[in-house]
Amino acid sequence: MTRRFTVQGTNNAFVCAHCGAEIQPLQNGSVRNHCPVCLHSLHVDIFPGDRACECQGVMEPVAVENSGKKGWMIVHRCQKCGHMGRNRAALDDPQQPDSWDLIVDLSQLPRL
Repeated sequence: MTRRFTVQGTNNAFVCAHCGAEIQPLQNGSVRNHCPVCLHSLHVDIFPGDRACECQGVMEPVAVENSGKKGWMIVHRCQKCGHMGRNRAALDDPQQPDSWDLIVDLSQLPRL
């Protein structure tokens, strides 16, 4: 069975589990899946947008990659189970853009 990215019902406001910042939904029609303040996320998806993962661990940003098609991608590692995932950076959000300073800091780390 092929699963598709689910936007409806998943672009919600949330409080960051790592830093406690109050985060608003993205304004560009995509889904906010990490904190723009500290770049941490939650391990909630098996497939993008499905919110079906039982782990619920905090995903720490450990690296960034620049993809020609998608732009900056934040690489996350789950602190609970070790799962690695990638999320597109939201640098163009007019209300709460991702922290450019943290993305630059992550880009200076050794490659995983």
